[in-house]
Amino acid sequence: MAQSEPAHAREDRLFIHNLVKRDPLANLADDVRKGLSAQQKRFLPKYFYDQVGSLLFEAICLLPEYYLTRAENEILRRFADEIVSSVEGRKTLIEMGSGSASKTRLIIEALLREQSDLLFMPVDISASALENSSRILLQSYPRLRIEAYAADYFAALRELAKQQRGPTLALFLGSNISNFETDEEFGFLRALRSVLRSGDGLLLGADLKKDRSILETAYNDALGVTSAFNLDGLARINRELGGDFDLRAFEHRAVYNEKMGRVEIYIESKHAQTVTIHKLGMQAHFNAGERIHTENSYKYDSQEIAKLASDTGFTLARTWLDRERRFSSNLLLAKE
Repeated sequence: MAQSEPAHAREDRLFIHNLVKRDPLANLADDVRKGLSAQQKRFLPKYFYDQVGSLLFEAICLLPEYYLTRAENEILRRFADEIVSSVEGRKTLIEMGSGSASKTRLIIEALLREQSDLLFMPVDISASALENSSRILLQSYPRLRIEAYAADYFAALRELAKQQRGPTLALFLGSNISNFETDEEFGFLRALRSVLRSGDGLLLGADLKKDRSILETAYNDALGVTSAFNLDGLARINRELGGDFDLRAFEHRAVYNEKMGRVEIYIESKHAQTVTIHKLGMQAHFNAGERIHTENSYKYDSQEIAKLASDTGFTLARTWLDRERRFSSNLLLAKE
């Protein structure tokens, strides 16, 4: 059972590097202008995770149709001790895109069963989310220290590359790798490999290819929570940039492109319309049926995961599956 401790003790065990250089609202404005002016309109998925969007995503993770979180949790509950023992030595834990770090607890607990204390280095774009999750973790685990990075992935990796560490286990959970396009995923994994030493490990969560009906149902739940999450991108433009999107005039679409091996997610205009975004001084015109592309979620098979590892400086050492064989946790070891 977790033990309580004085607040000042927790402060001594937490340091947050805030590397966010620009006003996030300025980035949003630039990207919305570019995205809605493009021939194929686009809204970048990183902007879903404001306070409202993050709560909606947490609700998605509890849905019966959205098996990914449940399957990965099962894997980590069953195999956490095997996973952490696959990297030798007294380890530091790094996590890219840590969010609430709820699943990370299973790995932290396994590491603390193996060693007397632990340095955890989470990376997330939101400094407030990092601070909240870090304080909760420190209250739960007195033998934990946290050095966090509020930054995008590449800025954080540049800083992490400057540090000397012992054996390291890095985490990239939740099939977050699936949201990168092909060239981006290779660039990200190569950058991550550059901060690891030979023999260090990366636990990579990856959703697996399967029947179309299972995949499309996972992103089209009966309660409409995924639809609300997707459409909240338009609501955020309304809230923060003075848009006048009528959310009832748009609908959520998620379809599996079998040839490309990905679920493609869109917001579709129900009829011809023009939307004004006052703070940007722009209008966006939509034809009936025209779509805003919001996200791709790539799915993998074992050969693709092995090739992804090999091409980015890793070896695929071990794969763990949930009982229904829908999701994979893959241990990639950094090569010489």
